[in-house]
Amino acid sequence: MTVPTGPERNHDDTPAGRAALGALAERLARASGKLAADGRRRGLQHVETKSTTTDMVTEYDRASEALIVETLARERPGDGVLGEEGTSFTGTSGVSWVIDPIDGTTNFLYDLAGWSVSVAAADASGTTVAGAVYLPVTDEMFTAVRGAGARLDGRPIAASDRAQLSTALVGVGFSYLIDRRARQARLVAELLPRIRDIRQFGSAAGHLCLVAAGRLDAFYEEGLNPWDTAAGALIAEEAGALVTDVDGGPLNPRRVCAAAPGIAAALVAELVALGAPLT
Repeated sequence: MTVPTGPERNHDDTPAGRAALGALAERLARASGKLAADGRRRGLQHVETKSTTTDMVTEYDRASEALIVETLARERPGDGVLGEEGTSFTGTSGVSWVIDPIDGTTNFLYDLAGWSVSVAAADASGTTVAGAVYLPVTDEMFTAVRGAGARLDGRPIAASDRAQLSTALVGVGFSYLIDRRARQARLVAELLPRIRDIRQFGSAAGHLCLVAAGRLDAFYEEGLNPWDTAAGALIAEEAGALVTDVDGGPLNPRRVCAAAPGIAAALVAELVALGAPLT
């Protein structure tokens, strides 16, 4: 994952230092999630499109990101930031924050449950060391610190022990780009008879956390961005899932396959046989 970083100075890269970053990520995700949820209950006033007519942004996407960035500016002024809604600057501390203020804006727009806030801290090499994904509608907080496991509301979680791909429940996501979405749909249609079923949660970060908690056996999506996967991928990894590129190589934030260890190789083989990666 490539994030804006500066020379590493005063970064406490110890278990305690990473835990402190994790605690801050959790606090930021919860605060911004509650801001957005409160705003959604009052109603939306400003809804615009971004990359396509189906790629939406609301005033609360921007307000959520602003709350996180302003808090970081006060509490960790030397850190860098990469946010979905345009905030991007290099810091001097060796820590950068990767933010998706509302992952699943379409769900947010339609007042559906499947949206989340994702906040991750990365070190000077771009490696995520702590992350939090908050699901405001269900009031669930998924967290992880590298090397310390993954948790849901403070309780340890683990990926499923699924061993047969044919009985796996697999989450999928689709691009906002029409041509890419059509190709993804064709691949998923071919994959469906080979698994138990598919689910489309609407948030890549949320999907990754569901894999971490064993509620999904796997998740596959292409066309993502670093803010979609930074926190969720760490949470899934720390829960014991295998998180890779869709062809089985090292994790690529643009193309993600996260799966229970017992089915990961079989799922990757199926995806590759069906034409993945598509991009």
